[in-house]
Amino acid sequence: MTRSLAAAAVAMSMLMVAVLAPQAGATHLGTTYCGPTIPADEASGTVAFPRGDVFCPLFADPKTEGSFVSYLRGKSSSAFGTDIGAAGIGDRFGLVRWNGQTPGLGVELSLAANVYTQFDLNTPSYDLINADYVVGLPLTVRWNRFSARLRPYHQSSHLGDEYLLRPGTQRLNLSYQSIESILSMDLGPLRVYGGGEYLPSREPDSLEAGVVHAGAELRQRTELGHTGIRLIAGGDMKSAQELNWAVSWSVRAGFEVSRPGQEEHPVRRWTVVGEYYDGASPYGQFFRDDVSYYGVGIHFAPY
Repeated sequence: MTRSLAAAAVAMSMLMVAVLAPQAGATHLGTTYCGPTIPADEASGTVAFPRGDVFCPLFADPKTEGSFVSYLRGKSSSAFGTDIGAAGIGDRFGLVRWNGQTPGLGVELSLAANVYTQFDLNTPSYDLINADYVVGLPLTVRWNRFSARLRPYHQSSHLGDEYLLRPGTQRLNLSYQSIESILSMDLGPLRVYGGGEYLPSREPDSLEAGVVHAGAELRQRTELGHTGIRLIAGGDMKSAQELNWAVSWSVRAGFEVSRPGQEEHPVRRWTVVGEYYDGASPYGQFFRDDVSYYGVGIHFAPY
């Protein structure tokens, strides 16, 4: 896993060099399907506190950036074997972007934070089961159809007060620092990506450190009429060394809404999606528990 991350870091460094180097005969990249277009007045030179980003969020990742609310029907022997109300609040704040010679290409450093919560809807007070807090410093880069993200981040997880009062509940202090590296390639309306994570510091310290991460997304080329609506689907896969590399799957499909007919930097997009997940729980101290769920959600992009 360490070698894989090193290889990904080398690939990202090569992308950064390619982006910032002069390019003969370069043309405007234009709007990509996932919408990271840079505003025209921020497309050259060094820009402090920039709008947009050069790397698109991972649509089907349960821990993707942004805010959301979902209703899920869970099946599990753990606390998630119930009707779940999942909600998240998150944002990404651009610190600086070094634009490439071609508009739309560049290297960007940001601050990103998210909170992911899950509530038991089959209790009188909708008990909070778990909350995950994530803070990171993503470094992103785009070169033509290739983009990448190198993200050191911290996650800490906390059980809800009502859940802690349940008989037999045992609390596990789960927190870790991770270094994530993802490489993505756009193939017209199709996007594929892959990479992994390494956890250099973790509690409990008996946790294994490696994670493999991959997925694909498909976005409609043009909006439906002049509605600003596009169909979207995606699948995301994670495999953790701690769980003997068992694969967990997340699948989402629905429609994405933005301003009709926009040409420049898009407004923040939102999506209405059907969701399905099967594998190890992506949330908190329940990471060793198998869970499957399906439901619907509304998600808001962080930029």
